[in-house]
Amino acid sequence: MNFVDQLKIYVLAGGGGDGCVSFRREKYVPRGGPNGGDGGNGGDVVIQVDERVHTLLDLRYHKHCRAKRGEHGRGKDQHGKNSPALIIKVPRGTMIKDMQGNLIRDMVDKAERLIVAHGGQGGRGNARFATAVNRAPRTVEQGKAGEEAWLQLELKLLADVGLIGFPNAGKSTLISRISSARPKVAAYPFTTLTPNLGVVKGGDYRSFVVADIPGLVPGAHQGVGLGDRFLKHIERTGLLVHLIDVSQGTQRDPVADYKALNYELEQFNPKLADKSQLVVASKLDAADPDRLKLLSAFCKDNELIFIPISSVTGEGLNELIQTILGELDK
Repeated sequence: MNFVDQLKIYVLAGGGGDGCVSFRREKYVPRGGPNGGDGGNGGDVVIQVDERVHTLLDLRYHKHCRAKRGEHGRGKDQHGKNSPALIIKVPRGTMIKDMQGNLIRDMVDKAERLIVAHGGQGGRGNARFATAVNRAPRTVEQGKAGEEAWLQLELKLLADVGLIGFPNAGKSTLISRISSARPKVAAYPFTTLTPNLGVVKGGDYRSFVVADIPGLVPGAHQGVGLGDRFLKHIERTGLLVHLIDVSQGTQRDPVADYKALNYELEQFNPKLADKSQLVVASKLDAADPDRLKLLSAFCKDNELIFIPISSVTGEGLNELIQTILGELDK
């Protein structure tokens, strides 16, 4: 499934129906009088949160959203029908902005609704204009036009935990082991090109949502690599789990990796540096003892929670889940 997290859409509410000019004409009923009905109201354009929607993909192919106009009035005092609202379904965490970038609404609540364009009011028929002086008016109102606007939609995932780390650090493998998510896993960098969400069950009917954020590299806050497009998804998480590769197959310095990635987070948004963070040494089944010892000593000196795991053998995964639950409770 393609992951779309930002786009622009055009919304146009329905116009109101026109009022009707009509007169009652029946045999043996002289001077029947005007009986033109009112036009119906145009449909609103409503953006609504839907828990079953996880991306803005559908809107990529339907960027022009137009509600129907109200029905015109008819004779015999028949009013036109009001047009139903056009519902645009978006995932939780969608931010609605105008074209100047001003935030209109952050859609974070379940089933939250927002009218982004109001439908036009229906016009009055000639029956509304009858007076003692003017008993046969031919005056009617035209329906008013509906509101229109261009909007920017931007999705920031809602997750309790964000998995971060350099490319090929083992994030996709980990989320596939602790949840039902099935991201692409391969032995080369940038196998994950879109964020993945998974629900982790921790026993006693407790669970949390974890997001696998695509691999970041130095300069990501300036658009390098996959860029800052995915850094924004970390902003809503309550806890960060930093995976660091300590296997023998890498020549990277684990402490330098930790500092480099946290520097990118701080440069993108200083508040990210204040988030609670767990340091996880991944690929324990193929660990380099020196790298593992170096990272463990660094975490101890800086009072960081350190957990070594192996997503292949399952070692340390239960401890990691229980530690995450404990941190989330704080």
